[in-house]
Amino acid sequence: MLSYLQGVVLGILQGITELFPISSLGHSVILPGLFGWKIDQQSPYFLMFLVATHAATALVLLLFFWKDWVRIVSGLFRSVTKGKMERSDSDARLGWLLVVGTIPAGLVGLLLKREIRVYLLSGKFAAIFLTLNGVLLFVAELLRRKASVADTADSDVRISRMGWWQSFKVGLMQVLALMPGFSRTGSTMAGSLMVGLSHEDSVRFSFLLSTPIIGAAAALELTKLVATGNLRAMGVSLVGGVFAAICSYLSVRFLTAYFKIENRRLTPFAVYCVLAGIVSLIFYYH
Repeated sequence: MLSYLQGVVLGILQGITELFPISSLGHSVILPGLFGWKIDQQSPYFLMFLVATHAATALVLLLFFWKDWVRIVSGLFRSVTKGKMERSDSDARLGWLLVVGTIPAGLVGLLLKREIRVYLLSGKFAAIFLTLNGVLLFVAELLRRKASVADTADSDVRISRMGWWQSFKVGLMQVLALMPGFSRTGSTMAGSLMVGLSHEDSVRFSFLLSTPIIGAAAALELTKLVATGNLRAMGVSLVGGVFAAICSYLSVRFLTAYFKIENRRLTPFAVYCVLAGIVSLIFYYH
């Protein structure tokens, strides 16, 4: 069982690393081992704690982009009621792009969630995948298609110009985040860059794309936490969730501003992931 202090530390960690392209699940699996904490990472209480902190992050993303989500959902509703989508309705198109992009990770998560937890939720695997996450970010910068710097349209309008297949490919990249060590933000930003979005639009699309899948997964699992009736587990999860929410808000504010600046790249995060992954591997195999 987690202590309250451990819950605070892991909540802060999750709030930062979930939105930074460096993998929250990977850090939450690796760091307890590095700290020498005796935590059963396969226990339902640890998994539900992670779910609670993810729920906090999803709530922060929803509130941060609330006005955008109102427009997007309204656009989806218009297209459904009309039975068609107007070419000029960028909100509706963005909404359907998000639906298409959510499908791959949603399906794979439902089908393979248990297998992934049983076989891959370990510090060694997380360290390997964290290193590969860094490699992915490097590759994305090398292969990215440069967006037009002359395009002065609103970010959501630019994103809505993506093709359906392009959105699906970004969604496929999000599947990687099911493995501890691969970052949801990192994988979706990598996919977005490679289909032609700018860094600013990539991070925005990544946050919008991750909100429903994180929120839906958290909502399903949180009911199990409440059903246990374990007040201590719920208390630690609540405390961790509060700190995760605070740090998630600071992270999304920082990253949306960071990638608006020209020439800001994923490279620093790639270097960190590779170095942190290698150091962790040395620790686990020493």
